[in-house]
Amino acid sequence: MQSLYVDADSWMHRASPRLKLGSLAVLGVALFATTDLRSLAVTLLAGGVLYLNVGMTWREALRRLQPVLLTIAFVTLFSLLFNPWHEAAVTVFRLVTLTLFAATLTATTTIAAFVDEITWAATPLERIGLVKAADIGLTVGLVVRFVPLIVGRYAAIREAHEARGLKIRLRTVLVPLVILTLRDADNIAAAIDARGIRRH
Repeated sequence: MQSLYVDADSWMHRASPRLKLGSLAVLGVALFATTDLRSLAVTLLAGGVLYLNVGMTWREALRRLQPVLLTIAFVTLFSLLFNPWHEAAVTVFRLVTLTLFAATLTATTTIAAFVDEITWAATPLERIGLVKAADIGLTVGLVVRFVPLIVGRYAAIREAHEARGLKIRLRTVLVPLVILTLRDADNIAAAIDARGIRRH
């Protein structure tokens, strides 16, 4: 599976994965603690600047975000139907900002570093017998690796529709995407069991 990591040498690449994950968590709390559009707009702009300077072309950077931004657009339209415009704007600013910072983090942090940090963070829970820290790390690593795979599947299905002159509809794209994703998940689960990775 293709990784979201971008092989470059920006200061974000050199920053500690633990610091980046912690900062993202703090940012998430701060974004939902304010409704000031000016503050949210400044934070969104900062996220955009960071994301566009991790070593990708503009085209690649926008391609990666396309499925997530489409989802945010649907959420925004739904929010506009039932809430005042200010609340809808706050929602879209928060979601886009989080998306930009999260995309920056995944583009500048390797999967191995993600797994190591998540496993370390889950260690206290393992000590009290709630979870297996290695399992948590493995799960997060697989989720991060699945994102580009799902994006690639979506692009392939969309291109197949366009090649046949078919109109792209949510149900005609979503059903094959879900089926292909579940099939890949089954194959990965079988590979994990065959290698005995989760045996303790």
